[in-house]
Amino acid sequence: MLDAASALFAERGYERATVRDIAARARVNQALLFRHFGSKRALFGEVVSRDGTEQLRSTAPERLVETVLASMLAPPTADGGDTGSSRSLETLLRSVGAGDEVSAAVAALGDDYARALATLSDADDSGLRADLALAWLVGIGLMRVVVAKQPLAGADAGEVSRLVVGALGHLLEGMAPHHGQGPGHG
Repeated sequence: MLDAASALFAERGYERATVRDIAARARVNQALLFRHFGSKRALFGEVVSRDGTEQLRSTAPERLVETVLASMLAPPTADGGDTGSSRSLETLLRSVGAGDEVSAAVAALGDDYARALATLSDADDSGLRADLALAWLVGIGLMRVVVAKQPLAGADAGEVSRLVVGALGHLLEGMAPHHGQGPGHG
């Protein structure tokens, strides 16, 4: 059920993903979704928390920017899907402004990412540096995934990652050096 909800929230955003469609994709009755989660908002909160928490739990802070970029920039798989943690940012971007509870879930996850990124800097303003890095990542995601702004939307994922990780490395001194993907990167 969570995988189906994650996929639909990422594709359509919170407002346009219906409980009926989520239940159909999960091949369950809507009543089962409501029994387990109580509401669409609670289901969304669970999806966001699960996907983002899993990415944070499984990724060392010095690799977080590169991991977020890789998941955000990767094309969907042949079946049109991808893994839950790779949908986390896309889900959030498509759902910002969907309501107080949704905004609260977005803010809480953003705080978790910012705390992890803040550990990469010994500077007195490490919190600000982390927020700036997170804002840039969200902006890149918004422009590439939601707005589909060219040339960013069509740019090579490895090249985008190389440029962003290199630039953010100056802001967050503890980031691991980029191990580029693709020819000529490394």
